[in-house]
Amino acid sequence: MSNQPIQISYFSDVLCVWAYVAQIRLEELKTKFQDKIEITPYHVTLFGDTEKRIGEGWKNKGGFDGFNQHVLHVCEDFPHIEINPNVWKKVRPKSSGMAHLFLKAVQLTSDSEVLTAKDEQLKKIEWDIRLAFFQDGRDIADINVLYDIASQYNLSKEKISEQLNNGAAMALFCSEIAMREEYKLEGSPTYLLNQNRQKLFGNVGYKIMEANVAELLCDQGNKQASWC
Repeated sequence: MSNQPIQISYFSDVLCVWAYVAQIRLEELKTKFQDKIEITPYHVTLFGDTEKRIGEGWKNKGGFDGFNQHVLHVCEDFPHIEINPNVWKKVRPKSSGMAHLFLKAVQLTSDSEVLTAKDEQLKKIEWDIRLAFFQDGRDIADINVLYDIASQYNLSKEKISEQLNNGAAMALFCSEIAMREEYKLEGSPTYLLNQNRQKLFGNVGYKIMEANVAELLCDQGNKQASWC
């Protein structure tokens, strides 16, 4: 039987409230299965143009103010998270793309070696970016806000800027845009398992996530797919 960890590709948008809600489930999954699973985070940029997605898309439901009420209502059911009442009402990032691109630059930046997408520090920085918006009400489309968050990890602004300026971060960002089409990703969050043949999308409960991983671990090494 193979001892290789189960690979999970996790796609999310930093401005997606459902991904913000679901982070605790992801952490619990890692606690439960530890080195039996390997989670690689990616981004699906749904809020690339918030004026179009929310301003126009929610025009008949109150626009940004209506979306603000929607997000606050969603978070009422999840006491484990904090939500700033100003999100989307007074604080309206123009795009999640800037934060995603910035994270690609961070991924390519390190004092000693290139970070991988699985690097724990990178995951912490991404979580801090989510907290900056949802909890603290900061505009994470503002590059200065992103640099401020990165500075807390003693990351070099010059090295991050270099990856942004030379196109390397953009190339990595574009590769993730292509993955959305390749895997037909419907939204955020999305989990791909079983060599990308198994997809869990949206507000999926923890027990469902756990059951899918447990089944794959149980079936690991078998040549035939499980019947259940």
